[in-house]
Amino acid sequence: MTRRPILVDCDTGIDDALALAYLLAEPTVEIVGVTTVSGNTDAARAAANTLSLFELAEVDDIPVAIGAHDFRGREYAGGAPHVHGADGVGGIALTAAARAHDARAAVELIDHLAQRHPDLTVLALGPLTNLAAYAETPGVAALDRLVIMGGAFSHSGNVTAWAEANIHNDPEAAAVVFAQDWDITAVPLDVTMTQTLDATDLVRLDAIPGALPRALAAMLPAYLDFYEGRVFPDRRCALHDPLAAMVAAGALRGVSVARGRIDVRLERGERGRTVSSHPSERQRWVRGMEGSAVELLLDRLERRVWPG
Repeated sequence: MTRRPILVDCDTGIDDALALAYLLAEPTVEIVGVTTVSGNTDAARAAANTLSLFELAEVDDIPVAIGAHDFRGREYAGGAPHVHGADGVGGIALTAAARAHDARAAVELIDHLAQRHPDLTVLALGPLTNLAAYAETPGVAALDRLVIMGGAFSHSGNVTAWAEANIHNDPEAAAVVFAQDWDITAVPLDVTMTQTLDATDLVRLDAIPGALPRALAAMLPAYLDFYEGRVFPDRRCALHDPLAAMVAAGALRGVSVARGRIDVRLERGERGRTVSSHPSERQRWVRGMEGSAVELLLDRLERRVWPG
């Protein structure tokens, strides 16, 4: 079976870690590279977290390159430790990986992999700073397909009344990316907030043998702590990044989309708001799906034999 090549651009916090683990376990895809950006944590810490997670899975052949530290419109100001912990992964003190990050800049690695894999899917799980830089770099390879976890359309934002966090962190970069003539699928809060992992699911995850599943189970209580009583009345959390990874992998049943060009508002008061009004065959956002994302996630993690 030919596996779909995926490059992940992420700000490795807790839900990014779940998404990376899912992609390692999904038999239809292959992670061919990772680039990091500041968001949940800073880009360098995100790369260190990614390398540590890969080492737990005994994966040592996926290059991890560090991307932008600061956003286009402002300096990086410290991420979301109240959501993901000071280290981005729930404060579980991951052991530093023996392997170093790739020496190439994020744009260089994306270009290399896009040339090597003409059918490359880029999965963006953080702010779009690296992808905006890529769009404005002369002579780089065209991107075949981009899946973005970001935006809010009919749903309220999770940073302001309008804006979702990834878009809000760097709306200037998002505006550049959505202005490109790329095949883009956005996975917004409209659908990610409907797919959740609860305390019962955590017990099931904790029972999966292996060093990486144990690490995921250890970091999730911090994420559940944030959501409980603040976002949901009970103890559960949204599966933002894992759901986007499943869309990128094409593993979900009954996905419904709204087709339309996506614009990002930059004016004060609506800064970071995503709107879609003009028809488009190249851009769309996911508004619904059948089945359970957490069931798919746990099924894939249970089926893979993890080291440790």
